[in-house]
Amino acid sequence: MILYLHGFDATSPGNHDKMRQLQFIDEDVRLVSYSTQHPKNDMQYLLNEVSKHIIASEDVSPLIIGVGLGAFWAERIGFLNKIKSVLINPNLAPQHDMVNKIDRPEEYADIMNKCVTDFRLLNREKSLCILARNDEVNDNDAIANQLKDYYSIVWDEEQSHKFTSLAAQLNCIKAFKIS
Repeated sequence: MILYLHGFDATSPGNHDKMRQLQFIDEDVRLVSYSTQHPKNDMQYLLNEVSKHIIASEDVSPLIIGVGLGAFWAERIGFLNKIKSVLINPNLAPQHDMVNKIDRPEEYADIMNKCVTDFRLLNREKSLCILARNDEVNDNDAIANQLKDYYSIVWDEEQSHKFTSLAAQLNCIKAFKIS
């Protein structure tokens, strides 16, 4: 089972395309949608929804994948549910990057402060980070520097922030899922 978390642009047709591509890894790909506007509510909702999906599945190695803002959540929700995560062009600081896009960006800072201290150290090697060199939204060099001590980093030379095609990464994601 693969749980897919969209980014801030929840209605992008690219989400459906990525989910179809992920079916080459596992035919059980499930969208877990969330509001993107209310972080504290999203956190509780995502924890509950992901937990329900894990309990309902017989997959011994479920995986959560998020793109952009969805990767922010995938890393934390994956850690809290003890499942592996794939972070694609993660937005690691939505409290700064989402100002004027969401109602309460400060809630992300609050969520981060309430997270387990050094959770990335505890989550070491349980996330895979895929970064686009051509990301027009994130500073992916800075993100790589922030995550490289904890997670494997895979660079893509062609994709942009929305990462429309996962084709080149499917084998890597599959190997990570079953490892």
